[in-house]
Amino acid sequence: MPILVMKFGGTSVADPGRIHAAAEKVRAEVARGHDVIVIVSAMAGRTNELVGWVNETSPLYDAREYDAVVSSGENVTAGLMALTLQEMDVPARSWQGWQVPIHTTSAHGAARIEGIDRAAIDAKFAEGFRVAVIAGFQGLSPEGRITTLGRGGSDTTAVAFAAAFDAIRCDIYTDVDGIYTTDPRISAKARKLTRISFEEMLELASLGAKVLQTRSVELAMRYKVRLRVLSSFEDTAENSGTLVCDEDEIMESKVVSGVAHSRDEAKLTLVTVEDRPGIAAAIFGPLAEAGVNVDMIVQNISEQAEGRDPREVTDMTFSCPTDQVSRARKALEDAQARGDIRFDRLEVDTEVSKVSVVGIGMRSHAGVAARMFAALAADGVNIKVIATSEIKISVLIDRRYMELAVQALHDAFGLDKID
Repeated sequence: MPILVMKFGGTSVADPGRIHAAAEKVRAEVARGHDVIVIVSAMAGRTNELVGWVNETSPLYDAREYDAVVSSGENVTAGLMALTLQEMDVPARSWQGWQVPIHTTSAHGAARIEGIDRAAIDAKFAEGFRVAVIAGFQGLSPEGRITTLGRGGSDTTAVAFAAAFDAIRCDIYTDVDGIYTTDPRISAKARKLTRISFEEMLELASLGAKVLQTRSVELAMRYKVRLRVLSSFEDTAENSGTLVCDEDEIMESKVVSGVAHSRDEAKLTLVTVEDRPGIAAAIFGPLAEAGVNVDMIVQNISEQAEGRDPREVTDMTFSCPTDQVSRARKALEDAQARGDIRFDRLEVDTEVSKVSVVGIGMRSHAGVAARMFAALAADGVNIKVIATSEIKISVLIDRRYMELAVQALHDAFGLDKID
């Protein structure tokens, strides 16, 4: 039988009633002739509850025990899903990550999947079982300990199983009915996309779109796993949702496919850093070691050299999430105390947001940046930092203008006309 992977997020399995509704979708796929691998998340809110219990019990917790606790939410859902399917006369069996096993690295709380053993599940399919229900978000370390994959890790589990079992597709069921041109909560003109390329989805996910976890899209692109994002709250049709696929499957690429935003960004500037070979490594090395997710980086000639040769000093600006500012500040101050870097002061602006336009059509169309900047200027939005890639342009702006900027760019690129 062809294998289909179906992943259900927390809101899709929030209670026994929602699990039953999800199981009905699985039964329908079995009736269409598929063997099905179902990946489940914990019930909505359960992981946060478990994390809270861990923090309350042991603020400086052992990461191995943290994983043992927070992975339990998916175990409950997997068992309930298998029982529900059995009540529907669908032969089903549940597996926890260690039972498959799903082999991962030893990085507790942020492990990466290294391999999946097919033997046990293949054997059950051969016996006549039609559905394998897998607890997402978890695996087994080389030391034999339970690991978790980080928030959104069930998406990664689903894509990894689709790749390992050569599935025809990986369907991601969530509380939205597809990928939109921008956040519908910000722009009423947002439109659902029928198809989007892996590269575009990867950029949108990394830039703030919450529908798919970034690592899951990376994995799908590497192994050419076709993803379909659709709602578990609506009837499923063959053309439901949004298909995330290879660029070759998209007949005509729009210049811009979507506008993404990240609300809680911070802009940090090291003023009058000595300008010498290796200074960037001396700055961003400690930031990386501190776990600071640096994004946009700009180096400028310093205007505050205070009598020094302007050619000997520079200003270094970068952005990071606001909740990482304190870690960034400490890492930089420690580096200065060690004598690794020298700077006059650190300026921090925590009232900025990032807005980005994304589209594979940018490769073959000139003038995208000019149109973007003109649209922002027309609405009085000042740009603080700019970063570009082959299919993306991002700007850092004052947070109070974020929604205005998203709407302006959505209109400027005619995204309300996308089918």
